[in-house]
Amino acid sequence: VQLQAFGGGLVQTGGSLRLSCAVTGSTSSIYTMSLAWFRQAPGKAREFVAAIRSTSTSTYHTDSVKGRFTISRDNAKGTVYLQMNSLKPDDTAVYFCAARGYWTLAYSSSSQWTSWGQGTQVTVSS
Repeated sequence: VQLQAFGGGLVQTGGSLRLSCAVTGSTSSIYTMSLAWFRQAPGKAREFVAAIRSTSTSTYHTDSVKGRFTISRDNAKGTVYLQMNSLKPDDTAVYFCAARGYWTLAYSSSSQWTSWGQGTQVTVSS
């Protein structure tokens, strides 16, 4: 499975961006995959942002982005999205998409995810 993230850029505080991540490889397995977004700011550890289960009925967001970010997926297109609204300078980071087979209760731990995209830079200016 290969993942490619895109859609990052420079935006002002309060602005919006939508990140996309194309999941390719095993087209049949994407329907059972769990997908997630993580981010890593300079000098900081990679942190969990959001995750979505294969059924798309269950999503999870870290507290700092709740109400501002929304994860979604389109299995037919093999894509997972992260809609980011009301962006803040603290959201500045490289954003990575990730995939794994079946769901894990330890979804917020980066070590639980087996496939990663290359990352896309998001910069929020004050």
